[in-house]
Amino acid sequence: MERRTGQSGSSSPGRVAVVTDSTAYLAPDLAAEFGVHVVPLHVVIDGVPRVEGAGIGPQEVAAALRGHAKVSTSRPTPQALLDTYRQVAEQGADHIVSVHLSGGLSGTVDAARLAAEEATVPVEVVDSESIGMGLGFAVLAAAAAARRGSSSHDVVAAATATTRRSSAFFYVDTLEYLRRGGRIGPASAMLGTALAIKPLLYLDGGLIKPLEKVRTAAKAVARLEDLAVERAGTAEVNIAVHHLDNAARAEALASRLSGRLTAIDDLVVSEVGAVIGAHTGPGMLAVVVSPVGHRLPYPR
Repeated sequence: MERRTGQSGSSSPGRVAVVTDSTAYLAPDLAAEFGVHVVPLHVVIDGVPRVEGAGIGPQEVAAALRGHAKVSTSRPTPQALLDTYRQVAEQGADHIVSVHLSGGLSGTVDAARLAAEEATVPVEVVDSESIGMGLGFAVLAAAAAARRGSSSHDVVAAATATTRRSSAFFYVDTLEYLRRGGRIGPASAMLGTALAIKPLLYLDGGLIKPLEKVRTAAKAVARLEDLAVERAGTAEVNIAVHHLDNAARAEALASRLSGRLTAIDDLVVSEVGAVIGAHTGPGMLAVVVSPVGHRLPYPR
């Protein structure tokens, strides 16, 4: 977990703004409710760059992957992040906490650090070491702390505490897309395709690592469910179920988790966006388990 201050840092109270990137996959109304500013990543299909969320969605990426198009992703530029920091400062923020997807999977954190050096107010950059709602829950915790009038130091602490408590497990039909994007080694990709083995993976220290191999998709999803239940235990938790082009299985998995876990504070089911989808491929299912520290005041 890393932090970086652009200008001279301060832990004194003031108006703290929270910035994140599009891979948190926060619903626009939720981001607006919490005052979170979102900077998009980009997807490139056959050489044509598109803005995640505005210029391309998950279904288009799934279709491109199935059609064997050349698909890649790119981070926001430092200038795009700096423009956001300046805009937020102009709106009255005294400090900014910028929380992003794992630095082990993307250069977004590095771009944010570069932008922080030029910002007109102090910027703390937090590497969430996660993706999807593993990042999203941390962002919401930070934003809730900011709304309570907490100092930038405490807002950062809220984000980092949430990421340290959270776990992410996921299933992919094949490791080929992760291999193409350099997110997992070629040897592991070979194991995933041999004998129709279905890989289960997890995030560890911000990196995607193989966890287990099972023989069928049904067994993989059942094991994903068990892993989430084991991780949650009896604690009060926030749960997110993500998917790409696999809505029926995601809803069924969420329903089973809701029945097995007795202390769910919030349960989110959402399709990942184009950036994560480009690397995981169609059929992906993921579960994020985030034990509750401070209850998040979600709009109902």
